[in-house]
Amino acid sequence: MIKKLSQRFDDLAEEALRIAATKVTKHGGYGNYDQVDEEMFDEWKVKAKSLIVKTCGNDSEHINAFVKAEKPITMDDSYSIFKRVKPVFMAAKNDFQGGFLTSVKNLVQAELFDSELEQATELLSSGYKGPAAVVAGVVLETTLRDLCTDNSLPHGKLDKMNSDLAKAGVYNKLQQKRITALADIRNSAAHGDWTSFSDDEVKEMIRDVERFLSDHLV
Repeated sequence: MIKKLSQRFDDLAEEALRIAATKVTKHGGYGNYDQVDEEMFDEWKVKAKSLIVKTCGNDSEHINAFVKAEKPITMDDSYSIFKRVKPVFMAAKNDFQGGFLTSVKNLVQAELFDSELEQATELLSSGYKGPAAVVAGVVLETTLRDLCTDNSLPHGKLDKMNSDLAKAGVYNKLQQKRITALADIRNSAAHGDWTSFSDDEVKEMIRDVERFLSDHLV
């Protein structure tokens, strides 16, 4: 994931150079003004903002600065706007690729969890539903611990962290109930009570943990 996002930054940086190369000077009633290919520029802005949100966060300084920079000012031309937004994009690129963003840590964690959930899937397919449920449960509990850290909440047992996170509005009551159900499967597996849950339940557990990671970690 990190490599793909880093490559995406490189690709859009190259695209920005191509946009800059389309600059032309035109003459109007109020004097000369500079333009870039507006269709290319508009498309680039959408892709750039999407990438910044994914890597820096929806409320990050980077995306706020980009949105502010793209707003037209009196007598603005498209090249002037381009000159304002490109440095913001490059700052986000440099911070991400330099490892200076909290989201990079989350992405590294997500990649690690992906491999652990793949291991859980392999265990399940080999007939080891108990160990598979335990591995998926460890990923879930570690994610809750990270979310507590991010939201200045104390660490504790899984059910306590789950309750605290729901109360803090990190996720809703429906998600809290689902995590409670997943924790029950994990606890049964950890105590060797493998007959209390099915292969299909563990398969769905792994999928639910993957979705939870996607929604709350990256």
